[in-house]
Amino acid sequence: MDTLTKLEATIAARRSASPDQSYVAKLNAKGLPKIAEKVGEEATETIIAALTGSDAELTGEAADLLFHLLVLLSAKGVPLSDVMAELDRREGVSGLDEKASRPESPT
Repeated sequence: MDTLTKLEATIAARRSASPDQSYVAKLNAKGLPKIAEKVGEEATETIIAALTGSDAELTGEAADLLFHLLVLLSAKGVPLSDVMAELDRREGVSGLDEKASRPESPT
């Protein structure tokens, strides 16, 4: 079992814990908007670390971003295996070709 899969299982187990005892449970108790906000905050911090921080700072922020993304996926009931399958599906496909194959978003 790889690190992300183990983390996914830990997050799933902690969702039902007391919010006083678990950060994951506390985030879930605040609801999806708060979890999504945390993902956005961590993404911003990752960008700042990439542009102005050290490699160690970027590594820490990237870990925070992955953690919060897994919390978000768990809250939405989307298994990490679905994300990995989508990445597998895209492997070997040009990023430009893959993006062009997506349906247009309404503006």
